[in-house]
Amino acid sequence: MALGDAILACLTERPMTGYELAKTFDSSIGFFWKADHQQIYRELSKLRDRGYIQGREVVQTGKPNKLIYTLTPEGRTALRHWAARPSTPPSIKDDLLVRLHALDSIDLEPMRTDLMARLEHHRDRHENYERILKKRFPEGTAEGRLDLGNLLLLQLGARHEQLVADFCEEALEALSAMSGKGTVVPLGDGKREGKD
Repeated sequence: MALGDAILACLTERPMTGYELAKTFDSSIGFFWKADHQQIYRELSKLRDRGYIQGREVVQTGKPNKLIYTLTPEGRTALRHWAARPSTPPSIKDDLLVRLHALDSIDLEPMRTDLMARLEHHRDRHENYERILKKRFPEGTAEGRLDLGNLLLLQLGARHEQLVADFCEEALEALSAMSGKGTVVPLGDGKREGKD
Protein backbone atom coordinates (compact mmCIF):
# COMPACT_ATOMS: atom_id res chain seq x y z
CA MET A 1 0.00 0.00 0.00
CA ALA A 2 1.26 3.40 -0.86
CA LEU A 3 0.51 6.57 1.06
CA GLY A 4 -1.38 7.89 -1.94
CA ASP A 5 -3.79 4.95 -1.78
CA ALA A 6 -4.45 5.65 1.90
CA ILE A 7 -5.12 9.32 1.13
CA LEU A 8 -7.54 8.40 -1.67
CA ALA A 9 -9.33 6.06 0.75
CA CYS A 10 -9.67 8.87 3.31
CA LEU A 11 -11.06 11.27 0.73
CA THR A 12 -13.90 8.88 -0.05
CA GLU A 13 -15.48 9.93 3.25
CA ARG A 14 -15.71 13.64 2.45
CA PRO A 15 -13.71 16.52 0.94
CA MET A 16 -10.92 17.62 3.28
CA THR A 17 -8.14 20.14 3.64
CA GLY A 18 -4.59 18.86 3.99
CA TYR A 19 -4.78 19.70 7.69
CA GLU A 20 -8.04 17.76 8.13
CA LEU A 21 -6.54 14.85 6.24
CA ALA A 22 -3.48 14.83 8.51
CA LYS A 23 -5.77 14.89 11.57
CA THR A 24 -7.82 12.02 10.11
CA PHE A 25 -4.60 10.05 9.73
CA ASP A 26 -3.67 10.81 13.33
CA SER A 27 -7.03 9.64 14.68
CA SER A 28 -7.91 6.70 12.44
CA ILE A 29 -5.66 5.40 9.69
CA GLY A 30 -2.67 6.37 11.80
CA PHE A 31 -3.36 3.38 14.03
CA PHE A 32 -2.16 1.12 11.23
CA TRP A 33 -0.48 3.37 8.65
CA LYS A 34 1.95 6.01 9.88
CA ALA A 35 2.55 9.21 7.93
CA ASP A 36 3.64 12.60 9.15
CA HIS A 37 2.00 15.80 7.98
CA GLN A 38 4.83 16.70 5.58
CA GLN A 39 4.56 13.31 3.87
CA ILE A 40 0.81 13.81 3.45
CA TYR A 41 1.21 17.28 1.92
CA ARG A 42 3.89 16.01 -0.51
CA GLU A 43 1.65 13.12 -1.53
CA LEU A 44 -1.32 15.45 -2.05
CA SER A 45 0.76 17.36 -4.62
CA LYS A 46 1.63 14.12 -6.43
CA LEU A 47 -2.02 12.99 -6.46
CA ARG A 48 -3.05 16.37 -7.86
CA ASP A 49 -0.39 16.13 -10.58
CA ARG A 50 -1.74 12.69 -11.56
CA GLY A 51 -5.29 14.07 -11.72
CA TYR A 52 -6.55 11.83 -8.88
CA ILE A 53 -7.64 14.72 -6.68
CA GLN A 54 -8.49 18.34 -7.19
CA GLY A 55 -8.14 21.24 -4.82
CA ARG A 56 -10.66 24.02 -4.45
CA GLU A 57 -9.32 27.18 -2.84
CA VAL A 58 -11.44 28.68 -0.08
CA VAL A 59 -10.71 32.33 0.64
CA GLN A 60 -10.60 33.15 4.34
CA THR A 61 -10.52 36.49 6.10
CA GLY A 62 -7.76 37.02 8.64
CA LYS A 63 -6.01 33.72 7.93
CA PRO A 64 -4.42 32.00 4.94
CA ASN A 65 -6.64 30.58 2.23
CA LYS A 66 -7.11 26.84 2.33
CA LEU A 67 -7.41 24.10 -0.28
CA ILE A 68 -10.19 21.54 0.05
CA TYR A 69 -9.36 18.30 -1.75
CA THR A 70 -11.84 15.98 -3.40
CA LEU A 71 -11.45 12.82 -5.42
CA THR A 72 -11.78 13.06 -9.17
CA PRO A 73 -13.39 10.28 -11.22
CA GLU A 74 -9.83 9.22 -12.15
CA GLY A 75 -8.96 9.07 -8.46
CA ARG A 76 -11.97 6.86 -7.70
CA THR A 77 -10.96 4.56 -10.56
CA ALA A 78 -7.36 4.41 -9.29
CA LEU A 79 -8.64 3.58 -5.79
CA ARG A 80 -10.89 0.81 -7.13
CA HIS A 81 -8.01 -0.67 -9.17
CA TRP A 82 -5.70 -0.56 -6.15
CA ALA A 83 -8.36 -2.14 -3.90
CA ALA A 84 -9.00 -4.95 -6.42
CA ARG A 85 -5.39 -6.15 -6.17
CA PRO A 86 -4.53 -8.70 -3.48
CA SER A 87 -3.18 -7.15 -0.30
CA THR A 88 0.35 -7.88 0.84
CA PRO A 89 0.68 -9.30 4.34
CA PRO A 90 2.85 -6.94 6.39
CA SER A 91 6.33 -7.88 7.43
CA ILE A 92 7.21 -7.42 11.07
CA LYS A 93 10.27 -5.34 11.87
CA ASP A 94 10.41 -5.14 15.63
CA ASP A 95 13.64 -4.73 17.54
CA LEU A 96 12.04 -6.24 20.66
CA LEU A 97 11.60 -9.52 18.80
CA VAL A 98 15.22 -9.47 17.68
CA ARG A 99 16.25 -8.95 21.31
CA LEU A 100 14.15 -11.92 22.35
CA HIS A 101 15.95 -13.97 19.72
CA ALA A 102 19.26 -12.99 21.36
CA LEU A 103 17.96 -13.46 24.92
CA ASP A 104 20.87 -15.65 25.96
CA SER A 105 23.33 -12.85 25.13
CA ILE A 106 21.66 -9.81 26.63
CA ASP A 107 20.96 -8.46 30.11
CA LEU A 108 17.53 -9.39 31.40
CA GLU A 109 16.74 -6.23 33.35
CA PRO A 110 16.64 -3.95 30.30
CA MET A 111 14.53 -6.62 28.57
CA ARG A 112 12.07 -6.65 31.49
CA THR A 113 11.94 -2.86 31.46
CA ASP A 114 11.31 -2.87 27.71
CA LEU A 115 8.60 -5.53 28.01
CA MET A 116 6.88 -3.56 30.80
CA ALA A 117 6.93 -0.40 28.68
CA ARG A 118 5.50 -2.33 25.73
CA LEU A 119 2.86 -3.86 27.97
CA GLU A 120 1.69 -0.41 29.08
CA HIS A 121 1.80 0.89 25.51
CA HIS A 122 -0.38 -1.92 24.20
CA ARG A 123 -2.76 -1.75 27.15
CA ASP A 124 -3.22 1.98 26.50
CA ARG A 125 -3.84 1.39 22.80
CA HIS A 126 -6.29 -1.41 23.60
CA GLU A 127 -8.21 0.89 25.95
CA ASN A 128 -8.24 3.57 23.26
CA TYR A 129 -9.68 1.17 20.70
CA GLU A 130 -12.31 0.00 23.19
CA ARG A 131 -13.23 3.61 24.00
CA ILE A 132 -13.64 4.43 20.31
CA LEU A 133 -15.66 1.25 19.73
CA LYS A 134 -18.06 2.08 22.57
CA LYS A 135 -18.44 5.67 21.39
CA ARG A 136 -18.89 4.99 17.67
CA PHE A 137 -20.57 1.58 17.84
CA PRO A 138 -22.36 1.32 21.20
CA GLU A 139 -24.53 -1.55 19.94
CA GLY A 140 -21.58 -3.33 18.32
CA THR A 141 -23.23 -3.10 14.91
CA ALA A 142 -22.64 -0.98 11.83
CA GLU A 143 -24.86 0.58 9.22
CA GLY A 144 -23.48 0.74 5.71
CA ARG A 145 -20.19 -0.27 4.19
CA LEU A 146 -18.12 2.61 5.56
CA ASP A 147 -19.30 1.96 9.12
CA LEU A 148 -18.75 -1.79 8.73
CA GLY A 149 -15.20 -1.23 7.49
CA ASN A 150 -14.44 1.06 10.44
CA LEU A 151 -16.03 -1.34 12.93
CA LEU A 152 -13.95 -4.24 11.61
CA LEU A 153 -10.76 -2.15 11.75
CA LEU A 154 -11.40 -1.11 15.33
CA GLN A 155 -12.20 -4.67 16.39
CA LEU A 156 -8.99 -5.96 14.79
CA GLY A 157 -6.98 -3.19 16.41
CA ALA A 158 -8.43 -3.97 19.85
CA ARG A 159 -7.75 -7.68 19.45
CA HIS A 160 -4.21 -7.09 18.24
CA GLU A 161 -3.35 -4.78 21.12
CA GLN A 162 -4.83 -7.21 23.65
CA LEU A 163 -2.91 -10.11 22.11
CA VAL A 164 0.41 -8.24 22.27
CA ALA A 165 -0.30 -7.07 25.84
CA ASP A 166 -1.04 -10.68 26.83
CA PHE A 167 2.20 -11.80 25.19
CA CYS A 168 4.19 -9.16 27.08
CA GLU A 169 2.66 -10.35 30.37
CA GLU A 170 3.51 -13.96 29.55
CA ALA A 171 7.06 -13.06 28.53
CA LEU A 172 7.55 -11.13 31.78
CA GLU A 173 6.26 -14.11 33.76
CA ALA A 174 8.61 -16.43 31.87
CA LEU A 175 11.61 -14.18 32.52
CA SER A 176 10.71 -13.95 36.20
CA ALA A 177 10.33 -17.71 36.47
CA MET A 178 13.77 -18.47 35.07
CA SER A 179 15.47 -20.43 37.83
CA GLY A 180 18.98 -20.29 36.49
CA LYS A 181 21.14 -19.84 33.44
CA GLY A 182 19.99 -22.01 30.58
CA THR A 183 16.63 -22.90 32.13
CA VAL A 184 13.86 -22.29 29.66
CA VAL A 185 10.37 -21.54 30.89
CA PRO A 186 7.85 -22.02 28.08
CA LEU A 187 4.98 -19.63 27.65
CA GLY A 188 1.55 -21.01 28.36
CA ASP A 189 -1.03 -21.58 25.68
CA GLY A 190 -2.20 -17.98 26.04
CA LYS A 191 -4.73 -18.88 28.73
CA ARG A 192 -3.68 -17.76 32.15
CA GLU A 193 -5.66 -17.54 35.31
CA GLY A 194 -8.36 -14.95 34.86
CA LYS A 195 -7.99 -14.96 31.06
CA ASP A 196 -10.28 -16.64 28.56
